[in-house]
Amino acid sequence: MTGFGSASNYDFTVEIRSLNHRFMDISIKMPSYMSRHEIPLRNIIKELFQRGRFDVFISTNTEKAIPFTINKQLAVHIYSSLKSLQNELSLPGEITIETLSGYREILTEEDPDVDAEALCAVFREAAANLEAMRIREGSLLIEEIGERITVLHDITARIEPLTTDHAARWREKIIERLKSVLDVDMLDSSRLLQEAALMADKLDISEEISRIKNHLTQFREILRQENAIGKKLDFLLQEINREVNTVSCKASDYAVSNLVVEMKTETEKIREQIQNIQ
Repeated sequence: MTGFGSASNYDFTVEIRSLNHRFMDISIKMPSYMSRHEIPLRNIIKELFQRGRFDVFISTNTEKAIPFTINKQLAVHIYSSLKSLQNELSLPGEITIETLSGYREILTEEDPDVDAEALCAVFREAAANLEAMRIREGSLLIEEIGERITVLHDITARIEPLTTDHAARWREKIIERLKSVLDVDMLDSSRLLQEAALMADKLDISEEISRIKNHLTQFREILRQENAIGKKLDFLLQEINREVNTVSCKASDYAVSNLVVEMKTETEKIREQIQNIQ
């Protein structure tokens, strides 16, 4: 789910942006000397969220002098080596401090001290602000999804009466078509009825409609839960979509076909919205 949370204290400013993602994906950008604190910060996000793309930006609010140490032994060795080479080759010039400063090995930067407690505190505050925003948007999103589930339920209720004598009507149609192309005297009536019944049964959609109704009821129950439900809804919607596609393949009635198109439109809209739910 998309969202934004930020927080700041004397030392740090933290900004966290979240985007839709099927899994957990965390990217943290901060000064390199703070990298040893990355794992605890990642764990904070994992405590609060189940999935999503999280882009984290951490900056410092105070300019801290970066301490460094001088390797005097190495400096003496480099100076002596250069002086020896100069004498041996009779080279002109002076070996100065500027000359030695070109050797980065002589100066070693040390990481500034980081107040880990202050960093985690402001990070938790930013994550909590992000969570609050996601909860507000999630409530509105669940309400909208609930309305679309109601639409699917209504469409299913309109299809159901059309399935009551669906098999019987198809059985009669099949028998009439067979009689129109075959010699009546050659037909075995019991065999004909059996074959027609089997073909009509393959076109029956009553079971699919029943399963869709059950899935929609379960969908509503999951929406009422307060824990992470995104993956559950995603799986259940796949099951609903599978049944809708089966109805689409079986349905030959014009009215049913039109209603199935409406169902597919609604399930696609719900699928896009579910990606926003944790």
